[in-house]
Amino acid sequence: MTHGFSVFYDNGRVHETTLINPTTGLAFSTVASLDLAQCDAAIDRAAAAFPAWRAVAPSDRAKLLRRFADLVDHHLEELASLEVQNAGHTIGNARWEAGNVRDLLEYCAGGVERLTGLQIPVAGGMDVTFHEPLGVVGIIVPWNFPMPIAAWGFAPALAAGNTVVLKPAEVTPLTAIRLGELGQQAGLPDGVFQVLPGEGPVVGHRFVTNEKVAKVCFTGSTRVGTALMAACAPQVKRVTLELGGKSANIVFADSDLDRAAATAPYGVFDNAGQDCCARSRILVEDTVFDAFVERFSTAVAGVVVGDPALPETEMGPLISAAHHERVTSFLDGTSEVLFQGAAPSGEGFFFPPTVLLADSPTSRVVTEEIFGPVVVIQRFHEEDEAIRLANATNYGLSGSIWTNNLSRAVRVARAVDAGNLSVNSHSSVRYATPFGGMKQSGLGRELGPEAIRAFTETKNVFFATE
Repeated sequence: MTHGFSVFYDNGRVHETTLINPTTGLAFSTVASLDLAQCDAAIDRAAAAFPAWRAVAPSDRAKLLRRFADLVDHHLEELASLEVQNAGHTIGNARWEAGNVRDLLEYCAGGVERLTGLQIPVAGGMDVTFHEPLGVVGIIVPWNFPMPIAAWGFAPALAAGNTVVLKPAEVTPLTAIRLGELGQQAGLPDGVFQVLPGEGPVVGHRFVTNEKVAKVCFTGSTRVGTALMAACAPQVKRVTLELGGKSANIVFADSDLDRAAATAPYGVFDNAGQDCCARSRILVEDTVFDAFVERFSTAVAGVVVGDPALPETEMGPLISAAHHERVTSFLDGTSEVLFQGAAPSGEGFFFPPTVLLADSPTSRVVTEEIFGPVVVIQRFHEEDEAIRLANATNYGLSGSIWTNNLSRAVRVARAVDAGNLSVNSHSSVRYATPFGGMKQSGLGRELGPEAIRAFTETKNVFFATE
């Protein structure tokens, strides 16, 4: 089956990408990829649509976004099934992800009419500020969370009055394409929201170089993100970057050890570890290290790995054969394998949940983002050492702190260099709270009360009265 989706771009001679179901390892579809001329044409349409879209009354723009949210809700099972097939997400996760798109659209619709400026007291007149939309926003979406991360960009951007061109990852474009169709069905005007399947060096790169694109939102590796940021610099083009992570899960001796151990697998093995927020380093206070490891091994053994379409499955496959090979390369014998869970053999790109013992604070498994279901455990002796180990990385995206001491929780949360921390939980993402990283984990914030303003410029206007 070929997906052409000519509603998003002019038909023509295009390259096709073959899509592989990661659960079976078999091809199941192809998607046409845009060439440079088609990408430019789409950007031109977005630029042409911008003046009329920014002029739409806030209440009417909000109604369109709510209608869009209703359609996503109506098609939630369809979207979830596409994600199971295309990305290997478990059906439970995929339903949550589609629901997150719906909820974020509703949240941003509520913010359209609250995008208010300030009236600032000044001498000799009146001073007011306006939040003006930027223009065309280019959004580059990764393969690990195709639905929600797409919405994190397009929902607030559209709410602020921008037009959007969105490039899904080459290997997981189906839910983004379907969301684009639903946006059109909701009544978004032509050119306001376009999904452009294509290769990164073609479509993604053109978002950077085309002067009609005012801002680029990118989620992906730190290596690519830093190159994108540098390429945007000559135009002083606005960027939001959500990049890599090597997050720490810090377990203190005074925590609820049973709960900390039981939940730890889901802080790192969710989505088969293909998550920038994965708590892929577990730091355990030495006085409870053995007790934690015993409980944790039982919890890991209980993780259900298998067909992501089955409701009981808790972890599905890795995205591709190439990624499976990369994750496997970290098990090179230099770090002790404490234990592994079970995973299907044969077809598909399944990998067992794996727990390693840190052999050195500078070893590859401790410092590099594995992006798979592999976690490394380290000991620490006291609070200061735990903070030092947690911060011994170039990344700073997420993390967890387990303690029943409120003062310690506050101290450690303030001291750990990460943009999103959870105390006695592994929650990182809520549509109503800001999300983003410190250090090389990114630039800017998505979601939360300020999400819409991130797609505007503040304009100051002084009216003389004397």
